[in-house]
Formats: sequence, structure tokens, C-alpha cells
Amino acid sequence: MAIKNITSPKVKNAPPRTWTNCLMVGNQFFISGMTAHDFEGNVVGRKDMYSQSKHTFEKIQALVEAAGGTMNDIVKMTIFVTDIGERKDVWRAREEFFTGDFPACSLIGISALATPELKVEIEATGFVGASKSS
Repeated sequence: MAIKNITSPKVKNAPPRTWTNCLMVGNQFFISGMTAHDFEGNVVGRKDMYSQSKHTFEKIQALVEAAGGTMNDIVKMTIFVTDIGERKDVWRAREEFFTGDFPACSLIGISALATPELKVEIEATGFVGASKSS
């Protein structure tokens, strides 16, 4: 089974030789930690956890759809936040992207992300077609 790089015109590719945004093996996909950076490298929603979370979920959705799946095919997410007290804003954004059983999830409070203005980073793993088999 070969590893396939999944890209989307809605998500800026990672710099060469750093990481890959989304890899697929068979029908399983692995999405690297996505953040609220736009194509120019600016942080969307600079001080707002909800706006950053929503933008990040939009990027994840674009990659999942490019892999041929839907958001409900995600089975596991790990969410890193710089302020655990703002987690309700992450949950509010997440509710806009999932239906039915939500993915298994870990929420981890951390001191900082790669860019000081970032408040959230989200990674996801899933299986294309998984939500249709239930």
C-alpha cells in the first residue's frame, strides 16, 4: 500500500522538507497540526479562539474532502490550546463541522504554539467512508 500526499487549493502546502499536511494510506488519512494561518502567513482571528478554531476546521475539512471523505470520517483529533479556559470556543466551532458521534478527542493546554498569536492547533486522523458504514 503506497503513501499518497493529499493537497487542496484551499490549504497552503507546508514548506519543502518540513512536513506534509495530509497523508493517506489506503483509506486512512493523517492530517498534521493545522493552525489559523492564511496563505500569506497571517493569523486569522488574531486574538479570538473561536475564529481561529473555525478557520482551522475549515482547512481540515478541505483536506478531508480532497482525500474523498467528509468531516464525519474523522475518528480521532488532538487539539492543542494556549488557554484551556477558552475551550468552549473550540467546541462551539467544532459543532459547526460534525454531526452524529463526534470524533474521539484529546484537548491539551500548552504554553505556546509556533507563532505567538496562535491560540489553537488541531490534528486529525480518519478513514474515508467510515461514517457511511455505521
